[in-house]
Amino acid sequence: MNLHEYQGKEILASFGVRIQRGIVAQTAAEAVDAAKRLTEETGTGWHVIKAQIHAGGRGKGGGVKLAKNLKEVEEIADAIIGMNLITPQTSKEGKKVHQVLVAEDVYYPGDSETSEFYISVLLNRSTGRNMIMYSTEGGMDIEEVAEKTPHLIFNEEIDPATGLLPFQARQIAFNLGLSGQAFKEMVKFVSALYKAYESSDASLFEINPVLKTSDDKIMAVDAKVTIDDNALYRHKDYEEMRDIREEDPIEVEAKAAGLNYVNLDGNVGCMVNGAGLAMATMDLIKMAGGEPANFLDVGGTADAQRVETAFRIILKDPNVKAILVNIFGGIVRGDRVAQGIVDAYRSMGDAIKVPIIVRLQGTNAELAKELIDNSGLAVHSAIEFKEAADKVQEVLQ
Repeated sequence: MNLHEYQGKEILASFGVRIQRGIVAQTAAEAVDAAKRLTEETGTGWHVIKAQIHAGGRGKGGGVKLAKNLKEVEEIADAIIGMNLITPQTSKEGKKVHQVLVAEDVYYPGDSETSEFYISVLLNRSTGRNMIMYSTEGGMDIEEVAEKTPHLIFNEEIDPATGLLPFQARQIAFNLGLSGQAFKEMVKFVSALYKAYESSDASLFEINPVLKTSDDKIMAVDAKVTIDDNALYRHKDYEEMRDIREEDPIEVEAKAAGLNYVNLDGNVGCMVNGAGLAMATMDLIKMAGGEPANFLDVGGTADAQRVETAFRIILKDPNVKAILVNIFGGIVRGDRVAQGIVDAYRSMGDAIKVPIIVRLQGTNAELAKELIDNSGLAVHSAIEFKEAADKVQEVLQ
């Protein structure tokens, strides 16, 4: 589950991480009120207006701007709220902005120069350990830094038996070239950041930039946070932060129906029971010359109502040219699934306008194929993987 910047900062602050303070606003009038409150609380004279969407690169799309007075706060907030913000991480249509974060200006003059760093905490899947990735090149796309100056990216792996050790936090501060008070502040910042990541069951905490202010404070100016969906039962307060306006509406509908669905860019929809079989089915579609249009796991049950719901969700994608149903009858009998498919097809009538290939294997697979073949419906049946692949290839030609 992705969070907005202001929500990620709330979590960071709760674990003692210093953040750039801000107040979220839904309208231009609220933004002006927020700016007034921030001035009273922080003394800031200028304000940063930030679009709140689930995508990076907001500044490049015109979604982050500096306001030097209240009139500019109102004008900028009014222009950003309601706009379709297009960034390198959105579709070409962009994402509609429903709210902005009015934040304090932290680039104030002082005794030293400000510096921007990149720090993220995530799982290194190749080693099975959490890692802290960091760089002196904050404020830039980390992918660009990795491509052009990979020697400027550092990694610190965390042993799960010991957690983040004090010397590791000090090493990070040292590699970032800090000294004195800024060094101590960074050690404290890194330790609190890792605690926030681990305690919130996150899969990603990305802070870009981490700012060293002109008076040697270390703070998070931005926050990209992803919480592991599988751990949300432990964090009911985080679950309430979900903003379904930022999510794919089809995926939201599928989740409400109890289906595991991920929208993809291909032309062959797939309905499968079991995540492993779903991955294999996507490979099968590729081998047949197609591209998977989705990942959809219907789970251990596949009655007529569930199958019909899955069909309707798949068919909402206009790019789908065929549907491959691949079910292994283990817990559920193959003939029951076949009957569910036949009933769902008849219930939907003319709503199904693309070919459907059904591959059933396992318990009562032969009986299931017989049910499909004798249904009189435009459904192609198969038992073997290659047979299903051939039929997919055939209907796509």
